[in-house]
Amino acid sequence: MDLERMLFSQGFGSRRECRALIARGAVSLAGYPTDDPATTVPDGAIDFTVDGVAWRYREKVYLAMHKPPGFECSHDPQHHRSVFELLPWPLRQRGVQCVGRLDQDTTGLLLFSDDGAFVHQLTAPKRKVPKCYRATLKHAVNDALLDALGAGVVLRDAPEPMAALAVHRVGDAEIELEIAEGKYHQVKRMVAAAGNRVVGLHRVAIGGLTLPSDLLEGTWRYLDDAERAALRAKNAPTVGYVNA
Repeated sequence: MDLERMLFSQGFGSRRECRALIARGAVSLAGYPTDDPATTVPDGAIDFTVDGVAWRYREKVYLAMHKPPGFECSHDPQHHRSVFELLPWPLRQRGVQCVGRLDQDTTGLLLFSDDGAFVHQLTAPKRKVPKCYRATLKHAVNDALLDALGAGVVLRDAPEPMAALAVHRVGDAEIELEIAEGKYHQVKRMVAAAGNRVVGLHRVAIGGLTLPSDLLEGTWRYLDDAERAALRAKNAPTVGYVNA
């Protein structure tokens, strides 16, 4: 692959724009500046810089973000800022998408990728990838709430009662629960159907991947191979709940 084509694949603009970047000396390859768009790029994870910013060639990208409140998971937000504003321009240009969505007021682990097979693997309903949430409730947690969420509650758009894979009390008005679906406002509606109200929601984990403790709210990073493997781990808990 030549340098022009490599930059284009990484989201640095049209082929013409990439040629212009190279021509004005903005690009260095493996530490060496080059002004030739036809320069051959070695195979593998080559390092390069554009206008002094370091990048690494990646055929596909896999990202984790600690989503803050007040952002919509949409390229065309209606009422709030787009979560894509928190990503660098080249990543947006290469077409990364949210792997599932979080409501604008929900925080926590949010994934992005431009790998369609990866997105499908984690979002297809039949895959039943578990997602863990911590919910802050308006009223105190009681046994009736835990029983209802563990046994299943009726939602208007679901043909059968929907039960949490696991649910337990973590505070006077806080619970953690895991679900395998991803219906619109599902956690909020399940809690409402069980007689309480969610006033704060945070996604803790997807599959076997927990939100990294060092990933600050509003920041992102690339997933490593071990983290991607954790996402695919078959570690959904036994259906039921812990009343603790």
